Amino acid sequence: MRLLRAWLWGIPAYLWSGWGALTSLLLMLAAWEAVSAVVGGLILSDPVTTFEQLHRMLSSGSAWTDLALTARRAMSGLGAALLMGSVLGLLAGMSMTAAMMARPLVTVLLGTPPIAWLVLAMLWFGASDGTPVFTVFIACFPVVFASALQGTRTLDHHLKDMAQALRLPLRMKIFDLYMPHVLSYLFPAFITALGTSWKVVVMAELLACSDGVGAALAVSRAQLDTASTQAWIAAVVGILLAVEYLLLEPVKREVERWRTVVA
Repeated sequence: MRLLRAWLWGIPAYLWSGWGALTSLLLMLAAWEAVSAVVGGLILSDPVTTFEQLHRMLSSGSAWTDLALTARRAMSGLGAALLMGSVLGLLAGMSMTAAMMARPLVTVLLGTPPIAWLVLAMLWFGASDGTPVFTVFIACFPVVFASALQGTRTLDHHLKDMAQALRLPLRMKIFDLYMPHVLSYLFPAFITALGTSWKVVVMAELLACSDGVGAALAVSRAQLDTASTQAWIAAVVGILLAVEYLLLEPVKREVERWRTVVA
């Protein structure tokens, strides 16, 4: 509850400090407009045309169903990856033997392309929701697991010894000593996994599903509808930016405030 209140109070200041990110977005839009003017609208629609098409799709209601379906699939796989990756990574980090045994497995999972897992998922689950959800899970799990493991293994033993010598309460050890350090490793992994989940779920829908954003992209590609294709991409990117910068980033700044205090 205390963290939630701090997050809510910190949003206005955080938004005010985001002028640098806003500047980079405006520069990207300017570059987008310039490239579109050079190559033509058939290859790359200009920003105005793209966002007008997105507005028409949202106004008609046709886009909301696909966006909600894709979001549900992405969040299902991501949620399972965050939960299992965090818990198993923390447990593995408590044991040197478990950490050493887990490293090759993480390397194998990270090194296997998501498209390979997608093909296997299509054989196992067919055209059901299981295919995109499993592919998202297997793509995000090793990132979160490795970060949780690393965060646990890098805990300062001197601080743990001091906490033991001072006989700090268990609650204080967890919330004031262990959790801030581990979360400083986990939150960047959460943000990476969030972006990965949407990229992977759209790819899975494109190849294995008949609905969702990926399927809509397949239709617009077949119709050579560049504006609709870019509108779908803009919608996905907009959702990602909103979740990352309005939800995860303010919480991350609050959790990592101890770094500033220590410095």
